[in-house]
Amino acid sequence: MAVYMRDQFPFLGLSTPLRRQLEKDFIKESKASKAVDWVFVEELWELPEREFQYAACDYLRAMQIFLTEADLPRLKQLVVTKSWWDTTDSLDRTIGKINFPSSIVDATMLEWSSDDNFWLRRVAIDHQLLRKDKMKTNLLEKILINNLNQSEFFINKAIGWILRDYSKTNPDWVRTFIEKHKNQMANLSIKEASKYL
Repeated sequence: MAVYMRDQFPFLGLSTPLRRQLEKDFIKESKASKAVDWVFVEELWELPEREFQYAACDYLRAMQIFLTEADLPRLKQLVVTKSWWDTTDSLDRTIGKINFPSSIVDATMLEWSSDDNFWLRRVAIDHQLLRKDKMKTNLLEKILINNLNQSEFFINKAIGWILRDYSKTNPDWVRTFIEKHKNQMANLSIKEASKYL
């Protein structure tokens, strides 16, 4: 796994199914508390092996009903610490579900979409994945426009993914967006976005 992740982090070698089995009882007990234990999350994030960050992401996903807009600064800190696609791609949908629909989350995602940190921008781009007919297209368009003309692979891939995902629900909107902005979009973004068109 370490090689697959370009040796960014050390690994224990724990498989995802085994990790989730080990977490199961703790997460069940945690839900009964109806509160996110941020000390626990931050302690996991500080440990060197990547599986601990995965466990923190699993925990937050399980506890997302208890997350509020007040947790966004802590979530932001997770995104920008030990950043890589694996954790940001887990955190993006957790963040996107906070008190949905939330004008505060929307404003925060718009702010993150023009941040210097491209991992925050990636979370902003993909936080609406799997929303289907609940996609906020005005917000999506603003966030995407903030990220056009980019050379960063992880941004261009994220643009392609969100458009590809939404094309299953609203192909006309995606076609129109591509046609309007194709000269500012990376070929990778267009290729990914066009997969189902």
